[in-house]
Amino acid sequence: MAKIKVTQVKSSIKRLRSQKRTLEALGLRGIGKEITHEATPNILGMIEKVKHLVKITEV
Repeated sequence: MAKIKVTQVKSSIKRLRSQKRTLEALGLRGIGKEITHEATPNILGMIEKVKHLVKITEV
């Protein structure tokens, strides 16, 4: 599987609770934080839900 780097670029303040929980599940806890994940269907689905808050790059 390919690896992807997910970076939070916008705040989770005033977002839906489900979007906040999705960011926490991805391991993102603030603007500028980065985390590397495998590109599994589960992770890609979570990223799709919060794509307006994050930036994705391939590693």
